Amino acid sequence: MKQTTLRRFIGGTGAALLVSLMASSTALGGFKEVSGPAADQKCYVPWSKDTKFFKFDAKKGPYRLALANGYVANTWRIQMIQTAKAYAAQPQVAAQLKEFKVVSTGEDVAAQISAINNFIDSGFDAIVVNAQNPSAFTPVIRRAKRAGVVLVAFDNTLDTKDAINVNVDQKGLGALWANWLNSHLPNGGKVLEVRGVIGTSVDTDRHNGIHETLDATGKKWDVVEVVGKWDDGTAQKATADAIAVHGHFDGITAQGGDTGVVQAMIDAKHPFVPFGGETENGFRKFCGEYESKGLVCSSAGTGPAQVAVAMKTALDALKGKVVPQAIKLPLAIVEAPNFKDGVNYYSKQSDNFFVGNAFPTCGINFTAQEIMGQDQKNQ
Repeated sequence: MKQTTLRRFIGGTGAALLVSLMASSTALGGFKEVSGPAADQKCYVPWSKDTKFFKFDAKKGPYRLALANGYVANTWRIQMIQTAKAYAAQPQVAAQLKEFKVVSTGEDVAAQISAINNFIDSGFDAIVVNAQNPSAFTPVIRRAKRAGVVLVAFDNTLDTKDAINVNVDQKGLGALWANWLNSHLPNGGKVLEVRGVIGTSVDTDRHNGIHETLDATGKKWDVVEVVGKWDDGTAQKATADAIAVHGHFDGITAQGGDTGVVQAMIDAKHPFVPFGGETENGFRKFCGEYESKGLVCSSAGTGPAQVAVAMKTALDALKGKVVPQAIKLPLAIVEAPNFKDGVNYYSKQSDNFFVGNAFPTCGINFTAQEIMGQDQKNQ
């Protein structure tokens, strides 16, 4: 009798109630999958033809937006924080913000997760994150989804389909550098690989792109790996130690700290060799100056301004605009013999500045003065 009554309940009004509860649960997530295209097709390029599109429940601004950064002890991360603050200060962006908060937690993954949880608990509308680990954030991603908080990861992204990822093809960048070395070293050879911060998705993807591409050539490669943490000082010491131990290298690829890598070559009187590296202004200065002496460079990457694209994405999502779940940004690439002072590097500007800090398709561009006028402190 009880089972029959229960079946009737589920088959009648109970089924309607169950559907209602399920709908409420879906709505609680704050977004739904929809058909594309994105609201801003020029800026929000989907990662692939299979990329899904999100539409969040529109909220009325102004909004509370947070940046949860991890590692900060290199030029790229410092400039990224400065760029985020510069973007938040632009009048058209500032008008949309009730509060903008920045926290950097170092290499402690648990501390970064805790910071995101605190932002959720404090009622922030959106959080952008440069994640220390791609796979450790599952519980906090679920919390953000349940709370209707827009979560956008950039640079070091997240292994999830429940948050928005904004990035360049980091593995493709590693492949680009490897192809540069391959094209200039017809017989293969000994290569110094200066890695970034181990454990991050960027370092892993770039590393894999380098090795898979070199392996596919069929040539004999002897790759010596050192850790430079995308930092000039750290990379310079690691390179100097590698030269002292291993002697001559036929080519070099470095994920960052490239200015320090070249300086270590100069200090050790190591001959200039083909080099695939990032977009630091100091590195490009060296590439332009010493090209005729053998430092033939491929300088490619994406400037820290991708944080501004992540922030723009978060704000548009809060307004209920359609955005892809994974957004692919273009690379900024300059290769020998096309290094031009005043065009793609700036001899009168600081070495510690990443060139290519513009995404014109997103309406994002910064001057060096605009960025350097900001500090790197938590706020």
